[in-house]
Amino acid sequence: MNLTELLQKVKGHRTRKRIGRGIGSGHGKTAGRGHKGAHSRSGWKKRYGYQGGQTPITRRFPKRGFNNKWKAQFDIVNVSALERFDDGTEVTPELLRSVGLVSHSYPVKILGDGDLTKKVRVLANRFTRSATEKIRAAGGEVVEIQK
Repeated sequence: MNLTELLQKVKGHRTRKRIGRGIGSGHGKTAGRGHKGAHSRSGWKKRYGYQGGQTPITRRFPKRGFNNKWKAQFDIVNVSALERFDDGTEVTPELLRSVGLVSHSYPVKILGDGDLTKKVRVLANRFTRSATEKIRAAGGEVVEIQK
């Protein structure tokens, strides 16, 4: 015995399982499909959510609530997050996206949580009343844009 025989060589990939190539292969006859039934036939495909004929979990679970498909979705930014910008900066939705405060491409809504001491010009799709008051109190300007 030498050191060369001690370690197994690393194989690049596992050899493919050859199905339906005779009884000697160990995967002959039914080729791993069992006996009879839809799964043993050619052309059978499992549907997403199929659970062998029993009622699928998506139908067993109760449906609750209401999903409004017309609900307006907004990317939300608090007034306290605008503190990072310098005085006189024009804060646009594109700037908020580039900084990472907004992640989606939804319209932007400014909420009034936190304080603002910088004088900034904010362009957004919506503003809460408290956000508008805080921005104007700091000497800034509020511009509502349409999308």
